[in-house]
Amino acid sequence: MDALSDTKDQITPELLARLKNVSSGSLTTELFKKGLRQCFLVGLTPMNPRAVRFAGEAFTLRMIPAREDIDTIETLTPHPNPMNLQWEAVEQIPPGHVLVIDSRNDPRAASAGAMLPTRLRVRGAAAIVTDGSFRDGQELAELDFPAYARQVTASTRLSFHHVADLNVPVSCADVAVYPGDVIVGDGDGVTVIPRHLAAEMADLCEKRDALEKYLSYRIKAGENLYGVYPPTPDVRTDFEAWVKAGADPATATVIRAR
Repeated sequence: MDALSDTKDQITPELLARLKNVSSGSLTTELFKKGLRQCFLVGLTPMNPRAVRFAGEAFTLRMIPAREDIDTIETLTPHPNPMNLQWEAVEQIPPGHVLVIDSRNDPRAASAGAMLPTRLRVRGAAAIVTDGSFRDGQELAELDFPAYARQVTASTRLSFHHVADLNVPVSCADVAVYPGDVIVGDGDGVTVIPRHLAAEMADLCEKRDALEKYLSYRIKAGENLYGVYPPTPDVRTDFEAWVKAGADPATATVIRAR
């Protein structure tokens, strides 16, 4: 575990369940306010649009370019093999974790096919994420398991990728990911939360999501952006009164600060 992802920052199932339900927009905004300008994995989309939400700790896999004398079909043996760390990652990942694959933003060969995500699902992993590509796109589109990538490519991993390390700091879509960071996915994409900020992000983002929903009601009702979004102190007072009154959408444009 890297020093920046200290295990003293406890990640509980309850915390992950909360983070799973916050929006990526709120996450990236609150992380930006903490000085983290880019924690979103740009360009990655879910293979199955019906399996998008997840939250889990990062278990990382780092790839380097393949080499013809090393990366051969013979390395894919039916028994444990130090030259086949991809299989080892799938069998070692703890339940509830996210396999984050650093494919060097290179989609020319698949970082995995449907077989490995299927095994991850059975083992209780939370998701698989790569900044490269997957093969078996049709199967992944039907698999009830979050899998995010740039695109679908049929070419085997061995064509361009060699798995060099497991559970080390990696780059995924040009974002630094440390083992134990919290990875959150929704329909818009994937966000990386530094482990020590995870609990604070849950608190802040739940509040922001509720506020954003209230503001959207008022904008939909015809109010101008200026004076409502971003919210003035009076609008925030209105919001608090609305929450205390039961947060009924029908009353969102009725309650006003005196």
